[in-house]
This record gives sequence, C-alpha cells and structure tokens, in this order.
Amino acid sequence: MATLRTVCRTPLRQLRPRSTFAIATNHPRLPPRQWRAYASSADAQHKLLSKSLEDIDPTVYNIIENEKNRQKHFINLIPSENFTSQAVLDALGSVMQNKYSEGYPGARYYGGNEWIDEAERLCQQRALQAFGLDDAEWGVNVQPLSGSPANLYAYSAILNTHDRILSLDLPHGGHLSHGYQTPTKKISAVSKYYETLPYRLNEKTGFIDYEQMDFLANLYRPKVIVAGTSAYSRLIEYERVRKIADSVKAYVLSDMAHISGLVAAGVIPSPFPHSDIVTTTTHKSLRGPRGAMIFYRKGVRRVDKKGVEEKYDLEGPINMSVFPGHQGGPHNHTITALAVALAQAQTKEFKDYQQTVLDNAKAFAERLGNSKEEGGLGYKIVSGGTDNHLVLVDLKDKGVDGARVERILELVGVASNKNTVPGDKSAMKPGGLRMGTPAMTTRGFQAEDFKRVADVVHRAVGITQKLDKEAKAKAEKDGRKAPGSVAAFKEYVGEGEDITDIVSLRKEVEDWVGTFRLPWVKHP
Repeated sequence: MATLRTVCRTPLRQLRPRSTFAIATNHPRLPPRQWRAYASSADAQHKLLSKSLEDIDPTVYNIIENEKNRQKHFINLIPSENFTSQAVLDALGSVMQNKYSEGYPGARYYGGNEWIDEAERLCQQRALQAFGLDDAEWGVNVQPLSGSPANLYAYSAILNTHDRILSLDLPHGGHLSHGYQTPTKKISAVSKYYETLPYRLNEKTGFIDYEQMDFLANLYRPKVIVAGTSAYSRLIEYERVRKIADSVKAYVLSDMAHISGLVAAGVIPSPFPHSDIVTTTTHKSLRGPRGAMIFYRKGVRRVDKKGVEEKYDLEGPINMSVFPGHQGGPHNHTITALAVALAQAQTKEFKDYQQTVLDNAKAFAERLGNSKEEGGLGYKIVSGGTDNHLVLVDLKDKGVDGARVERILELVGVASNKNTVPGDKSAMKPGGLRMGTPAMTTRGFQAEDFKRVADVVHRAVGITQKLDKEAKAKAEKDGRKAPGSVAAFKEYVGEGEDITDIVSLRKEVEDWVGTFRLPWVKHP
C-alpha cells in the first residue's frame, strides 16, 4: 500500500480521478434514489469549484481585467509599489493558501503541515541568504502579514506599555507605524501604547539632523531608536545611529521597507551591521508578494566594564509577539511566494535591476531639480537630490499642493503620491509630491525615459496651476464656502473628459507607456 509521503510526491496529473457516479452507484448502504441525488450533488459541487473565474464570476473577472489594463497604460511613480513576477503570482494563487498552520515549523497546532513547514523553512533560509546573514548571528520571522503590523510586533517584543520610542517625524519623511502624533491627537496606535518622540530633518539641508537625534536621545533616553523612513531620498547613517543608541543603551530598529531590494542587491549600505532588529515589507523594491519580515540578532549584545556578557533575548519574544501575541495562522501562500522572490533577489538580473533603479532616480531628480540653464525644470527637491529610489518634490513655490497635482497626474495616466514635506501642517493638503522609480524600471524604463516622465510631471503642474485659478474663480462666483479647497478643485475638474489639456496628455501617456511590457508571461 502506498504511503502518504509517496502519494504526496506523485504529481497530481498522474493520479486518476474516481468517477463520482461510480462512487455513488457502488455505495452499499444507499438506495438507488439517494445515490443518484448524491451523485448529482457531488457533480454540482465539482462544477462550482472547477470553473474558471471568467466563467463563475465575470463581474470580478472584468474588474481584474480593467485593473490590468490600467496598470499597462499608467506610469506608476508610487515608490512603494512594484510589479511582481509571474512566478510569485503563481505561488500566491496556489493550493498553499488552503492550509491552516498556527505555530512554527515543527511545532504546529494543526496536522498535515509537512510541506508548509518545508516552504517556511526555505523562506527563512533564503531571507538570510539574500541579505548575506549568518544564521548563527541572525534569525528571521517571515509570518507578519504586512509592514505596519511587523513594526508593532517588534515593539511589543521588547517594550512595555509607555516605554519610549525615538523615530523620524512623519512630515519629515517618517512612517505612521513609527508612532506619529500631532500636538492634539495620537494618530498612530503605536503612540497610544508607547511614548513616542520625533527627531527631524535639518530643514536647511533636508538631511536627518543627527545632532538633534543625539540631543533628544540623551534627554529622552528612549528604549528604541527607529532608523527608517517612507519619504526620505538620502542614505541613513546607520553607524551614527548605532553610536547614539549605545550611548543610552537603546535598541536600534531599522525599518528598511522601502529599500530592502536595494540592500539585498548591495547597491546601497546595509542596516544589518549596526542594527538589533530589522523589519521590512516584501512587495516594494524587493518585488515580492505583500508581506513582511522581522530579522533579529542572536548572540552577545554587549559586554560591560567587568567583562560580563549580555546576551540578546529577541528570538523568543519576537516569535511569541507574532504568534500567538498578534496573529493566528500565517498566510502560507504569501510565505511560499516570498521564498520565490527571495531566490530571484539573489540573481545577477535582480542586482542589475536595482542599479538601474538608482540610475533612473538620479536622472529623474536631476531633470526635475536642475536649473533651466543646466537643462532642468527648476523644481525644489527636498535634500537637493536622491541616493535611493525616490524623489521628493516641494511644490509650495509653484503655488500648488501635492493633492491637486496628484489628481491631475492621475487623470493624465500617472500614479503619484501626495506627501508632506518639512513645514507642512496637513497630510491631506501637503506641499510635496513623492515619486519613485522601481515600478517603471521593472517595465523597462531607462534614464532617458525618466527624463521624459519629468517633463510629463512638469506639464501636469502647469495644467494644475491653470485649473486651480479657474476652479477658485467659479467657486467664488457660485458663493461656495472655501472656494480654494481641494474639494472645490476636484469638483471643477471632474474626470477631465472635457478639458483639452488633460485629454491630449492622457492619450500621449497611454500611447507611450503601452509599448512597455508588463512582466507577466500570460498577460504581455
């Protein structure tokens, strides 16, 4: 008799399906009428479960097809987005999603996890390999569902309620999950559970103010310093953060969500040598599925003056924080797909791609930010340029804000991201625009293409300036309250179908970007 392992190793196509009718007609205990009903019901279930999406639910199928078409004909400048590979999509849509597997490999609360365990162990192994880590010094949890939860899980593992966190302020390029709050409201739940204090940029240079970080750390004495950003175009000086943290015996938690692909490729400095914990999402520059990872140190943390070693105690608390502390069963299809992406991240092609991401960002920033005499468009770039995958433009001197320009760009076929810049007071009406190069580099854009993209952005800003004046004049004429509001502007513009400048630029963008392939084999 074949063992379960033998059967599991047999390709599905080699297993002969048993006829539903045969099962029913040979049933020794069912009268003829009941076995016919049973057979009919079983056949109906099989048809329901085996039909394609197009056949069973054309409404959802059409939504997906429309989104594919939008992605094909849009210029995607959102720095936190990318196009994943067909192999990753195949794994995401696989039978791995059917299994429940609370716990960790070798210690599950459900049976039948042999291959789930193998996939998760493989994912962990590849995660360490992708970032050049020794498994004697580092471990990794690959179960977090997304980046913000991963940060919360990490905080919860090492902090008690009301312990202190020092992190980059959101309007200066930080992230909500690092504990953002305003003078009147705790925006992030992290700021409710813990005491958070922001460090900021030097507003003259646009770079992180490490002297301020040092001063605040020694005054505030946080238990964790977060070295991570979501809208910062320069490299973080991790060694400097480490020295500041050591002076107050704080942990360094590096959130490399945006830059993990660049780190894996070795084209920018790694946070690992100077960090205790590293978190990352997996779908941005890493180009994998939507998930997250938490890396944690092992071994000796520090040695005191008497030579006594203090060991890290992160593995158990972090794993307990993920499960059962915050999550139940992990998403096994995502973990399996992440294993695929991490293998791809170790290829020469991936490293070449990440270098092109950097080259494209530099060309994009120079075209936008250089003076007209230098062949540029004269925009103010926060920090004056970029060292990574993104460019942050301050639009305030153009008389428009990021929310209005984002809308016009969307109407002409460009996906961008309104973003706060130093000095902003509202995240809904910010003065900046955040744009990145990973997604369109995946589709084949080179430096010259991004110079053309800069020109498209410039034309969209001009359209915004013109329409903003028209919208305000109409709102004032109509006696509308707040005639200069973003809502009044969007109402005036509508879908842009009757605005010649928008229609013509949209067609130009669609015709151009549609010539670049999407990475999916089945949908070129």
